[in-house]
Amino acid sequence: MSLCLAAGAVAASLAIDSFTLTWIHSIEKVRWEEDWRIEAGALVLTEARIRGTGAGMEPPPGAVLKNGVWHYRPNLPPQSVLRLAHSPHAGGYTLCAATVCAPLADHLPGIDNTATIELRECPR
Repeated sequence: MSLCLAAGAVAASLAIDSFTLTWIHSIEKVRWEEDWRIEAGALVLTEARIRGTGAGMEPPPGAVLKNGVWHYRPNLPPQSVLRLAHSPHAGGYTLCAATVCAPLADHLPGIDNTATIELRECPR
């Protein structure tokens, strides 16, 4: 399995079957994390974590606080594509696979300053 990334005419693929997306909330400056896996042609969100709380960032019912981090399983069906905003006005996303983390935009050299990044399973 591979993860395909695209933003306009810029594209890349990563030979991975699971990954973590992280970002910092632009106003509250709190770290968010989501664990995803590629399964049957879709992206499945398996767990999310919030490293604090703030306006509009309340942990959902059933979230468990462990060492200052809220852990929960979002009620989200499998996604055929994830669309993420890339903008100089907000912090970027980081993509972690195995033990390697890098800014998501680093996988798409030449990406416009303002773009939509799409993630999906690569066609077989």
